[in-house]
Amino acid sequence: MNLLKTTQLRRYSIVPGTLDDFVEWWQTHVVPAREAHGFRIEFAYAVHDTSEFVWAVSLAATESDFLRVEAIYRDSPERARAFSVEPGRIGDQVITLVSDVSPADETRADH
Repeated sequence: MNLLKTTQLRRYSIVPGTLDDFVEWWQTHVVPAREAHGFRIEFAYAVHDTSEFVWAVSLAATESDFLRVEAIYRDSPERARAFSVEPGRIGDQVITLVSDVSPADETRADH
């Protein structure tokens, strides 16, 4: 069992009225591009009342290795292709590395 994992929490405000289209684009283009670089999507939530999208992406790596792979991903052709068809629906963004402080649960797959 590998307990080494770095997780990044990403929160976006989405242009009102475009959240469902954004989610479809994200699922179709961003998820495969991220997975091609070894990232795992931990969760993703659409907040329809406030037109927000919140998701977490992780990598089985140290924080410094996560940041290195993230830089490679940002410059990748996969990401460039994904964003070439995104018409600017993302407004403000808050992106931070986070630590799991959930109580231990023997039934959780990641513990």
